[in-house]
Parts: sequence; C-alpha cells; structure tokens
Amino acid sequence: MGTAGKVIKCKAAVLWDQKKPFSIEEIEVAPPRTKEVRIKILATGICRTDDHVIKGTMVSKFPVIVGHEATGIVESIGEGVTTVKPGDKVIPLFLPQCRECNACRNPDGNLCIRSDITGRGVLADGTTRFTCKGKPVYHFMNTSTFTEYTVVDESSVAKIDDTAPPEKVCLIGCGFSTGYGAAVKTGKVKPGSTCVVFGLGGVGLSVIMGCKSAGASRIIGIDLNKDKFEKAMAVGATECISPKDSTKPISEVLSEMTDNNVGYTFEVIGRLDTMIDALASCHMNYGTSVVVGAPPSAKMLTYDPMLLFTGRTWKGCVFGGLKSRDDVPKLVTEFLAKKFDLDQLITHVLPFKQINEGFELLNSGQSIRTVLTF
Repeated sequence: MGTAGKVIKCKAAVLWDQKKPFSIEEIEVAPPRTKEVRIKILATGICRTDDHVIKGTMVSKFPVIVGHEATGIVESIGEGVTTVKPGDKVIPLFLPQCRECNACRNPDGNLCIRSDITGRGVLADGTTRFTCKGKPVYHFMNTSTFTEYTVVDESSVAKIDDTAPPEKVCLIGCGFSTGYGAAVKTGKVKPGSTCVVFGLGGVGLSVIMGCKSAGASRIIGIDLNKDKFEKAMAVGATECISPKDSTKPISEVLSEMTDNNVGYTFEVIGRLDTMIDALASCHMNYGTSVVVGAPPSAKMLTYDPMLLFTGRTWKGCVFGGLKSRDDVPKLVTEFLAKKFDLDQLITHVLPFKQINEGFELLNSGQSIRTVLTF
C-alpha cells in the first residue's frame, strides 16, 4: 500500500480521562517498527472491559485508545514479521502468544508474558505509536481498536480466512472466544452433564453455546434481568431462573432442581458474591466452577474452605484458556462452517462515529454486543 513506511493521519476515539465521553480526534499513527504490524480496522465490538477503563475499575494511563475486539486488514509490516503480510485479514489479540514463554510453551497455558493487563499502555519496545495534538496517546491491552489504524506486536495478531465477515468475526477477538473457550477448553464440559451459567450477557451466552457444543444435556441460565432469558434459550439454555424468585440460597435452589447433580458452573459477571455462589452451586465432590467474569481490582475474596475440601475444583481463565494465535483462526473456520452462530450475539451495528451511543446501549442493558463499522 502507498502508506507503508509513512505516518498515517486518521480518526480515533480518544479517552482523555476517566468518566469522560470518547472524543473523535485526528491522530497520527507511526509506521510499524521491528516485529510490529499496522492494521486498518474494519469492525470493532464494544466490550464491558473497555467500559471498565472509562469507569476507572481497570488501570490505564491517559490519554488512551481502548477497544480490543476487532477485525482488520494488514496495511504494512515492520522488519522481521513473518506470520502476516500486507492485505491479510486479521484479528488483533489482546492476549498475545509469543510462543516462547513458559505459559505459551505449556499445552495448558495461555497467559503469555507479553500480556498487558496492568495498563502499561505501550508496545513491546516500551513506546507508543499514537500521537494526538502533539501528545503521546497510550495503547490498550496490546490492541487499541477504536481507531481507523492501529499498530500491534506480531505476537498480538492472527491471520484469518479472507472470506470471514469482519462485522461478525470481530467477536472471536474477545467475547465469544472467552465464553466458548471457558466451557470447552477450561471447564472441559462432558457430554450429558448439567451446567449452570451465572450472567447472561454476551460472554455468558457464549458459555451456553460452548456447553451446548460440548454436549451438555441441561444448561441453566441465571440472571436478575428476565429480559435476557429468551436470548439465552435461543442459544441453547434449557431453562432460566432469577435468584429473586426464591428466598433460598441459589445453590439450594439448583440442588433441588437438578437432584444435586450440577457438574459445572460458570461465573460470568465478575462479582465476588456470585463467584462464591457459583462455587457452592456445583457438586460438592466432583463439581467444577470456572471464574470467567473479570473480578474487580484490589478486592479480596473470603469463603468457607470446606467448599473446596470436599472435592470441588475452582478454576479461572483468561480468553477462555485458548491459545490466541493458534485457536482464533480455527474458530473463524468453524464459524464459516456454521458450527456456531454469532448473529445471535450482535444486537446493534453502528458507524464508528456513534461510539458514545454504543456505550449508552451497553450501560442501559439494551445491547448484548454492539459492533462499530468503519
């Protein structure tokens, strides 16, 4: 492309500070350096994690360009890049896969040492590729997709099938994979089992889809908002309940409903009380409970150790336990083969300039996933 090696001026949604709306600004995006890739973004999803930065519950430097669930086209590559080339359709990865650290080399690991969950806000060489009004603008989780162009490290990008629709497969960059993988890879749900999913947002619905794919015979969805029940049933839940409908603890309600046979529970909210509820709700001896929802930072959890002593397994996962560069292209291929339907997760598609409206839809509970297109 004619822009290779040059600074690109483009539009981006910049967050200048916490609790402020996005400001559509003209920014400069520097060319990729060694082992870096510059990407033209085609579509990006709005995820609750992005909102955590706005609300201050997730650490970030400011000003910052957030966004981490997207599809794009490689515009140019830096020296030494071998896995993608200009023109490739790709998904940026908030969870890198360097293939060299202990987590990447272990078959059960995926939390690459290059992950930026502490809010460093820079690429591997310690610098940023964004400037706005003469000031440096920070990156977010190695991706920064709320911009027409972004730069990522090669370890944070996966080449996908050229025929994949960008406004749909962008969800494989975070929400869908996180939920689906939690059931299939981390939970290792067995055929014929009973599963319970706490929280029926986009990731919770993706957990249900994963449980169904794994052959679970009974999938119970739990949410305070009964408006979400219809969508949960459509993607594979066999029944849905609200904790408000009983005075008993939810673990007792579920035990009575299932004749004490809940094999797997998934907490997809990120609340400390529901994490303990989910743990208590799986079978006391052979049940597995998976923490999927991001916990609030700087909070400690107190629970009765007897919940674990009797034999339960308590697990957590980032990105569903999936290895990002290896598994994202496979999931895109499975989507194209109609193994699962992402349409059921997308409630709104808006032009990028309406990003603030997209976050209003998220915070009012009207959307499951809003996708922004460029």
